[in-house]
Amino acid sequence: MSEHASKSKPRLAVIDYGMGNLRSVVRAWEHVGADAYLVSEPSQIGPADALVFPGQGAIVDTMRLLQATGFDVTIRDWIAADRPFFGICLGLQALFEHSEEGDTEALGIFKGSVKRFVIDPSLKIPHMGWNAVSFDSHAPLTEGLVSGQDQFYFVHSYYIEPQDPSLALFRTDYGGSFVSGIRSGNCYATQFHPEKSQAKGLHLYRNFLRSL
Repeated sequence: MSEHASKSKPRLAVIDYGMGNLRSVVRAWEHVGADAYLVSEPSQIGPADALVFPGQGAIVDTMRLLQATGFDVTIRDWIAADRPFFGICLGLQALFEHSEEGDTEALGIFKGSVKRFVIDPSLKIPHMGWNAVSFDSHAPLTEGLVSGQDQFYFVHSYYIEPQDPSLALFRTDYGGSFVSGIRSGNCYATQFHPEKSQAKGLHLYRNFLRSL
């Protein structure tokens, strides 16, 4: 943990680029012991111990707003420097090169694409509700979680296909297996919403804070 974080609560800058109410994300981080605060432009980040990117809405609008605010450059530079980062839902998808949603070029931090579910018609799209996650990694984020049993809350119609299989931290089954979370150094991102996943989601957030 950084010198700043060790003397007080870890400071988490939560990106607010104008897409929806993010208070539930901030409250969840505060509940597990973080000093979480919203930032609407990169200059407001300050001496943060970690950057949180809670994406929601459409990726076309998301990319336009990230570029307008300069957060696109900030996110790329932050992850390139291996500083602690946590992406949520669209905040995972936007890290890849291209999304089928609106034929959109994304941040391109990781090689791979975002694809729409093409599955059995009996399964509804979006994939919405509780589902289990599986993992093999001994990453700090998974400590105390039970692979294949613990469930988290999803709301999405698109999923990531990373080129590098070693990025995959979590996998979930919905008409077939898909990658539902990644890790690269100090960068973590999940397709599911920990802040909507009750005790298990808070446990995961708490693990992230302990890794700072």
